[in-house]
Amino acid sequence: MNRRQLLSLLGISPAALAAPGALAEGPKGPAAGSGKIVTLNPKGTPPPVKLVPMAPRLASLDGKTVFLVDDGFPGADSLLHLIQRWFSQNMPGVTTVYRKKAGAYAEDDPALWKEIKAKGHACIMAIGH
Repeated sequence: MNRRQLLSLLGISPAALAAPGALAEGPKGPAAGSGKIVTLNPKGTPPPVKLVPMAPRLASLDGKTVFLVDDGFPGADSLLHLIQRWFSQNMPGVTTVYRKKAGAYAEDDPALWKEIKAKGHACIMAIGH
């Protein structure tokens, strides 16, 4: 086991090894004089998770419009077109609308979300990985 792994297991940042001049003055704070090195956790504190409830479920898709949204991941368009074909063959009462989301996966597309809210009842979004 190398020093970096050992320090990681002990919860000490490997940065403590990279700054020998910082330790030349000696330890400061509550551990002063005890021979211990005090470091801060570089991970920080993550923000609290905001829970968002699921959308209400539909009793049936008959007569409804389902948006098929492609986020640009390779192969997503092929999958969504297969889903669109399946709906036309097996559930002809369902209208499907294929849309390509603007921007990258994590980017917002307010115009598309507005259209889905106004005209759609459900959405299938192809997200890669």
